[in-house]
Amino acid sequence: MSLSRYAAAPYWFMVLPAAGLLLIFYIQPLLSVLWVGFTETDARAKGLAFGNYELLFTDPAVQRIFWNTARIGCITTVLTVLGGYLVAYAMTRASAREQRWMLGCVLLPFWLSVLVRGFAWLMLLGRNGLLNQALLGAGWIDDPLILMRNETGVMIGMVHYMMPYAVLPLLANMQGIDKRLELAARGLGAGPGQAFRRVFLPLSLPGVVGAGVLVFVLSLGFFIIPALLGGGKVVMIAEYIDVAIQQTLRWGLATMMAGSLLAAVFLVLLVVSRIVDIRQVFGAR
Repeated sequence: MSLSRYAAAPYWFMVLPAAGLLLIFYIQPLLSVLWVGFTETDARAKGLAFGNYELLFTDPAVQRIFWNTARIGCITTVLTVLGGYLVAYAMTRASAREQRWMLGCVLLPFWLSVLVRGFAWLMLLGRNGLLNQALLGAGWIDDPLILMRNETGVMIGMVHYMMPYAVLPLLANMQGIDKRLELAARGLGAGPGQAFRRVFLPLSLPGVVGAGVLVFVLSLGFFIIPALLGGGKVVMIAEYIDVAIQQTLRWGLATMMAGSLLAAVFLVLLVVSRIVDIRQVFGAR
């Protein structure tokens, strides 16, 4: 027994340096920042304990920011997962050569900065942008569409940015589904639609859940796309934190919102882990 304990000791010593670096350079700064939310208060948040966190229940502006973030994140997640599912399904049915081209198109946005993509959408969605000019030229609309400085523009930009994060987990899950199962269902008399609904779709649900969790968690912390395409009219938590730190200097409020956002992410993961095996969702065996 003692020999096995000493035999396992070197593995723990190998982990200790990484754990120490994580503690010093991540955990401790994170706790220090979160502590500010309990100590820095202003006239709107009385007391030194939970004054800032009371604003979650008493301040309509703070509640509106959280509601906007959750609502936009949910809509973005649904649209992204639906689009990503269609793309991933088409890729599984394509030839090897077509898959490589499609995968290259999916990965291409990763090579571009999110700031560049945000400005590109400004050029496309503006009143004099390419999209409005094309629709006006075709005679489909009489006046330019308002696609910026509103939720429509923000969601377009977020869905575009998030699409690869949905396609890749879905594609990995779908490629692991045995195609012979659908063939067996077809051989037993099921039509294409019935074979998809009864066989392929249930087997692909772990990929749907994984893609949805990943997209939703990332959507909660979005900053650049809402700031550019929202034009100050669609404010999410990350942008509000930036304003609170750099302009209004309400550090306690900013760290409270950051801590609440972190808690929301952990809560989402906890709920998902109660419903499905989180390891299976993210591809672990």
